[in-house]
Amino acid sequence: MDVIEVPDPGDPRLADYFRLRDVNLRKSIEAEHGLFMAEGDKVIRRALAAGFAPRSLLLTRRRLEALADLAAEVDAPVYVVGDAAVERLTGFDVHRGALASFHRRPLPEPGDVLRGARRVVVLEDVLDHTNVGAIFRSAAGLGVDAILLAPRCADPLYRRSVKVSMGAVFAQPYSRLTDWHGGLDELRGRGFRLLALTPGPGAVPLADALVREADAPVALMLGSEGDGLSSRWLDQADAGVRIPMAGREVDSLNVTAAAAIACYELTRPAGGAA
Repeated sequence: MDVIEVPDPGDPRLADYFRLRDVNLRKSIEAEHGLFMAEGDKVIRRALAAGFAPRSLLLTRRRLEALADLAAEVDAPVYVVGDAAVERLTGFDVHRGALASFHRRPLPEPGDVLRGARRVVVLEDVLDHTNVGAIFRSAAGLGVDAILLAPRCADPLYRRSVKVSMGAVFAQPYSRLTDWHGGLDELRGRGFRLLALTPGPGAVPLADALVREADAPVALMLGSEGDGLSSRWLDQADAGVRIPMAGREVDSLNVTAAAAIACYELTRPAGGAA
């Protein structure tokens, strides 16, 4: 364990942790250096357990003793910074007292994560990092085999996604499509039935559709926070499906709530059969 006291938040050794709330800046820094951030000891431990290689660990001075075992796990520099300095560095109060920078790994190809999969979630243009993290947590917790992301979807390894997922992004197999226009061909070519989650007319209850498709691999498609699925992806679906609402002027749920219910139905035995 190489513990290094760093009094100056402008020290270049802390560059990985600079302005963590500046989304555009962070996207640039993390893409350039091939890194991602983990916040909190539980999430950091899950990243280590998943085999991600740490670049460094950042601890606040007040938490150093309590997190000594975590510091001992990290085969990388452990920087210790005062509370005021770490807030100036990162742009927020790191109340859990621990951040870590990790090396990214190359994403697997879509075909690699689909091999042997039966129940898959496909996200088209879900742009909010919090929503992506919540969906990954539901998918991992309920046993979805894989997630595919359309090209514009938010990054599951962005700090906010990782935090909201509580590290589930490290356990959930996923890949990113490079071609939005023809990306669903990969699924159809592997025999998947494409179910589009939508409140639109003609959509059937998801549980009913899954009973009918119990013998086939199923890919459940969810769309963006505002507009839902694009007309192109809706047109390519084998069926539109919905989560039945009780009425009272509510026709659908937000994407994270809908994803949680849909993942539960998707992974029930016999495709939702009782």
